[in-house]
Amino acid sequence: MRPQPPFLFPGAIPGRSITTSAVQRVLHQVVVQCQFTKRVTAHSLRHSFATHLLEVGTDIRIIQRLLGHSSLQTTARYTKVTERHIGRTKSPLDLIGTKEGEVIR
Repeated sequence: MRPQPPFLFPGAIPGRSITTSAVQRVLHQVVVQCQFTKRVTAHSLRHSFATHLLEVGTDIRIIQRLLGHSSLQTTARYTKVTERHIGRTKSPLDLIGTKEGEVIR
């Protein structure tokens, strides 16, 4: 997808978006300033964004569209399901006898 101006991140040239090399350069400066020891790339930020969306309950199809993936399998590879997220999952059997588990008539 090629968005049209105005851009969220405008470049130095009017009517153009920021370049990928400019993003990489700024990200590298931030990583150095923050003294991160772990490798950080723009791509890893994209993965983190997708994972955090999934953890807060965003539908996987919405994440798929936001990332611009044509295949849901690609989006599934992007998102990492954390142990914390798995632990918050409720089984339908756990809901039996609760207000949440009531059958709608």
